[in-house]
Amino acid sequence: MSSQSVVSPPATNKMVVVVGAVNVDLVVAADHLPRAGETVVGPRLHRYGGGKGANAAVAASRAGAAVRLIGAVGADDTGISAVVELRADGIDVSGVAVLQGEATGVALIVVDPRGENQIAVGAGANSAVTARQVSLALSEILDRTSCVLVSTEIPEESIVAAVEAATTAGVRCILNPAPVVPAVLRVLRSGSILTPNATELNALVAALDQTHPDAHPGQHDSPDDLHAMTERARRLAGVSRAPVVVTLGGQGALIVNAEGQAEHLPAPPATVRDTTGAGDTFNGVLAARLAAGDHLGVAVRTAIVAASISVGHVGARAGMPSAAQITAGLRSS
Repeated sequence: MSSQSVVSPPATNKMVVVVGAVNVDLVVAADHLPRAGETVVGPRLHRYGGGKGANAAVAASRAGAAVRLIGAVGADDTGISAVVELRADGIDVSGVAVLQGEATGVALIVVDPRGENQIAVGAGANSAVTARQVSLALSEILDRTSCVLVSTEIPEESIVAAVEAATTAGVRCILNPAPVVPAVLRVLRSGSILTPNATELNALVAALDQTHPDAHPGQHDSPDDLHAMTERARRLAGVSRAPVVVTLGGQGALIVNAEGQAEHLPAPPATVRDTTGAGDTFNGVLAARLAAGDHLGVAVRTAIVAASISVGHVGARAGMPSAAQITAGLRSS
């Protein structure tokens, strides 16, 4: 591993701004994931901080970035404790609205012994994040921002507002399309870096083929091997004219640039206890390293190592590594 891949302090005093959901995760570890109509029983219920926006903010902060989060929680005990936890992780929560009459978002998660999971989310206050809130919050900070990371568990107009504000200001933007919603196609040509996983990549290309059926039909019956995913990522990058970074779990990540050039970066061996939050870790660390001035390939490699470390612990945030842990992981990989 070259010295370029070792985590170093941010090169500027500019920050990462994350726009996305704040949840509380309620997790049950079970012998297997439930099938339709099946009840599974685990020994106990665990409560963790969650939400793709909040999780990515924590990952970026632990990786060494100055981070501000824009989102919303309810004015309930769950929401107040969520904000306190985020503040304790060094995150500027001045952009997190505390809303009367709204419940804080909750994710219900079942995890099996392999670390695979099923997740259902009650959006709560996340569904009340408005485009106006996002636009105003970003207008106060974009001149001090190096990277904006947007996730899609919030209303579509708020997603669009965040991406358009960042890209109009010339600030690098990462759009994590989890879940895939129509707003992603609306801002596809914004120049944002897209970070889908393999399932989200397939969904995006299928949606793209429906809106542009004659441009380049996708081959959705192809096996989900690296070649097939590379071709789909090229299809997406050919329209977005911006890099597409496909997260592949234990296989690492695939980078396809705007010109269609592809590079596969493998993941180091990992002990997997829970994959919840691995993608959020990847995106948060990616944003932190791009904000620090890393080239995309170096930032992606660092994010892969961070995500590989994170899956060794139960809970989305428990295993999110510090900058020192990431550096150690890079040196040993």
